[in-house]
Amino acid sequence: EGASWEQQLESDGYVRQEDVLDTWFSSALWPHSTLGWPEKTPELSYFYPTTTLITSRDIITLWVARMVLMGINNLGEVPFREVFIHPKILDGQGETMSKSKGNGVDPIDVMDKFGPDALRFGLALLATETQDVRMPVQFECPHCQAAVNQTKKNRQLPTVECPDCKQLFSTQWAQSDEDRAHPKAPVISERFEVARNFCNKLWNAARFVMINLDGFQPQQLDLQSLPVEDRWILSRLATTTQRVDAALGGYHHSEAARLLYEFAWDEFCSYYLEMAKTRLQDPGRRAATQQVLAHTLDQLLRLLHPMIPFITEAIWQQLASFGPVRALDGQQESQPWLMKSNWPAPDLDQQDPKIEAQFASFVAVLKALRELRSRQNIPPKEDVTFTVACDSQRAELLQPMLPFFQGLAKANCVGLGGDFEDLSPPTAQASVEGMEITVDMGQFIDVEAEISRNQKLLDNLLKQIAGKESKLSNDSFVSRAPAEVVEKERASLSELKQQHQSVVSALSQLQAAKG
Repeated sequence: EGASWEQQLESDGYVRQEDVLDTWFSSALWPHSTLGWPEKTPELSYFYPTTTLITSRDIITLWVARMVLMGINNLGEVPFREVFIHPKILDGQGETMSKSKGNGVDPIDVMDKFGPDALRFGLALLATETQDVRMPVQFECPHCQAAVNQTKKNRQLPTVECPDCKQLFSTQWAQSDEDRAHPKAPVISERFEVARNFCNKLWNAARFVMINLDGFQPQQLDLQSLPVEDRWILSRLATTTQRVDAALGGYHHSEAARLLYEFAWDEFCSYYLEMAKTRLQDPGRRAATQQVLAHTLDQLLRLLHPMIPFITEAIWQQLASFGPVRALDGQQESQPWLMKSNWPAPDLDQQDPKIEAQFASFVAVLKALRELRSRQNIPPKEDVTFTVACDSQRAELLQPMLPFFQGLAKANCVGLGGDFEDLSPPTAQASVEGMEITVDMGQFIDVEAEISRNQKLLDNLLKQIAGKESKLSNDSFVSRAPAEVVEKERASLSELKQQHQSVVSALSQLQAAKG
């Protein structure tokens, strides 16, 4: 009785440790003490120095500098050659995530909601060259799965009421038995939805490819004899592989993820697979199409494996059942495990800048057509007629691509270049990359209703223009109002006049269409 807690522990036989390293000093020894130093072990000889240290900027002085100094002092050499400083993930308010603040995201919650591959790919997309990345976080109501935004006010409350279902749920910081009686809400972020959708897209694309690989026999293809769409996807594959290599070599992980996302989603899934569908039904072209599909998917899985290892390995196992060798030249290792397969090397012989430029023009027109269809509410099953006014060089690039507009946009080109007859009004137009796309809207527009709508719009514009002109002609306003206010009014008047000209032109076309 009356003894201190230290004396009580000593009386129970405990002995105070005399040699203690604080966390900063022990971390300084980490690169070599974990390898058996001061003994000259095989592990120390092999792994020291290592290549790269990956860390956050907030411990550069506390840990990294000490590791370097201690390594030089104890072994005469730095412990690593390069230091990659990754961005720091903050919450939606720009604050550092921490348990004490209650604003962190539990990776297990993210994996339960979106999957482990989505977690990895989502973080790779976030790993930009900037130092800070904001990640808004949310509670997911365990009763109705509604997303409840986290705020400074509610994130540390033991229980929160869902605004949708009015049920209480417990936060991860609940302390009492009463608070823990309510189901715990996972803490997630919508930033991972893009990554989950990408994984789903890849899975469905792979299923489509494998469904159409029945009877696949590997063969050696002559690149120059392949149709333009095959040479395009192989050129884009080589270019993407080359750029991903460069991005990963420079620690540009977000750029590598973006390149693979765009190639897989846009170029492979949205364009090439759609183009391949009709050829897969043609017995004379099916085998070559299967070969290009299998090879492209094979290489894409290798490139994506470091970022989404689980889904790519699962697809690889199934793809192997259709043919263990899928290379265009028939020379490839037969590897049952993707994680043990060779990293793809870009085949620069397959690169074709002209074909890539050709498809870039095609995609620009295709996107404009889809935008016009959406803007004018044209039903997806309805065919449209369009023209493309452009220079001779663009026309030459687009000419071989005209058949694909029907399959990808239900559109038929009736005029290309500069020597064709203009479509009769009413029409819809869009300008992209020096090309003027015009779509015939005759069968999709109620001319009388459009004339009435545009006339009302014209009357309203004339009233606004008159009001602005009256205001700007008032010397008292112009002389007394701040210069930026006057300039803003003049800019607004100029914009209204441009809108007026557009409506007048549209009315003229509609009147001509009415006859």
